[in-house]
Amino acid sequence: MAKAMKLMVQRDMPQRTLETLSFDNTYARLPQAFYARLNPTPFSEPPYLIHANRSAAELIDLDPEQFERQELAELFGGKALAPGMEPLAMLYSGHQFGVYVPQLGDGRAILLGEATNQRGQRWDLHLKGAGMTPFSRDGDGRAVLRSTIREYLCCAAMQGLGIATTQALCLVGSDDKVYREQIETGAMLVRMAPSHVRFGMFEVFYYRKQHEHLKTLADYVIEQHFSHLRDTGEKYAQFFSEVVERTARLIAQWQAVGWAHGVMNTDNMSILGLTLDYGPYGFMDDYDAGFICNHSDHNGRYAFNQQPYIGLWNLSCLAQALLPLAEKEALKAGLETYQPLFDREYQERMRAKCGLSEAQAGDDELIRDFLGLLQGSHADYSIVFRELGAFSSQNGAVNETLREHFLNRERFDEWAVRYRDRLRGEGSRDDERCTRMNRVNPKYVLRNYLAQATIEKAQHKDFSEIDRLFTALQTPFTEQPGMESYALPPPNWGKHLTVSCSS
Repeated sequence: MAKAMKLMVQRDMPQRTLETLSFDNTYARLPQAFYARLNPTPFSEPPYLIHANRSAAELIDLDPEQFERQELAELFGGKALAPGMEPLAMLYSGHQFGVYVPQLGDGRAILLGEATNQRGQRWDLHLKGAGMTPFSRDGDGRAVLRSTIREYLCCAAMQGLGIATTQALCLVGSDDKVYREQIETGAMLVRMAPSHVRFGMFEVFYYRKQHEHLKTLADYVIEQHFSHLRDTGEKYAQFFSEVVERTARLIAQWQAVGWAHGVMNTDNMSILGLTLDYGPYGFMDDYDAGFICNHSDHNGRYAFNQQPYIGLWNLSCLAQALLPLAEKEALKAGLETYQPLFDREYQERMRAKCGLSEAQAGDDELIRDFLGLLQGSHADYSIVFRELGAFSSQNGAVNETLREHFLNRERFDEWAVRYRDRLRGEGSRDDERCTRMNRVNPKYVLRNYLAQATIEKAQHKDFSEIDRLFTALQTPFTEQPGMESYALPPPNWGKHLTVSCSS
């Protein structure tokens, strides 16, 4: 009830037009060493709106009717600026595939400013594909339609799944040509987040030995996003501990839903624990603990089962960057909380996926053995967990539909007896358990083949599939009439699609 009341109050807030949106840019108040000021480079061809996210618009009080205006496409197509915007490209460095790169930065994105809503909340509006910046290196600063659709849809998917993420306000297209592996059309995406500060922003000032800038950045982030720590004695160490907690929770969410980021470089790690920078990501189809979604990751550094470790590794890089501000032992203590935090969060989520209400000895083994059955049978991760909700715990029940997913039926039958006994041991009722499990096991996930089919239509200017898929992904746990095809396993052509960083 409280949640419903909150939403009602938000909808009653006066809505804003493009002319009355309130912009600021607190990041632009930092020293100029933190960024490069420049305006977006507009498309040479007229921009047009491809799709808009009404729920994201509500976060900044933007009237959805504004999406019908050509001025909006021009504003978020790099052709115009709103009052209060102070565009800039943010500087950072980072460890890419384990190797430190001294300077990175926004090479194809520009922070337009912060939209402030009437509740006092600030949202960065970051324009991706906005043209070259001083940090573009050899790139053209553009994004292609293909990559922007993938990010736009995955932001919606993660939001629907309840996973911390940046959001996407809208997708703007153009007939401008962009050269990648082939000639494609360009697009821009407006990414929203309370902050786009990442681990690599601390690293750049640490390695440059610009410790005064490091302190300025830490104080800025604490003031803006961790203000409850502002007057504490060990605020930098406590700040780090909270980043550890958010990161552990985030990666546990990824693991439970079967999602791989693909490029977990430190410059792609949000200081707020948000999923950031959607490139060669992938939801698993057939369960594979060693799933690699980035075809450039030849050694599997960012494989699915490596993500928890890489989260810890990246946090250790952040801890090192904070050494001039906090005691080593305090940072080490914060780092040591990561594994138990991750384990607890992941175990809770996996128990929920299996419908287990209580934590009991042997649960880890029961879940691990089930995942082993999935892997040995090349069974679909999302589909099987969804069907597990219909498991009958009655004596003599065969659970034939679920059983069909497994190659070794005898091993499944043995596991099913253990699972049945475990459910009955805590007095589980099948109908209630099924309802609970359907709230955490999604019916719809953004499979790569669904994204690819949507992209192929969009490349012929048929954007209808973006809207249909976007709608399904917003409520992934709910049965949606007419959307059944999105819940099917991928066809053979869609099982092993290669995805690159330009995707």
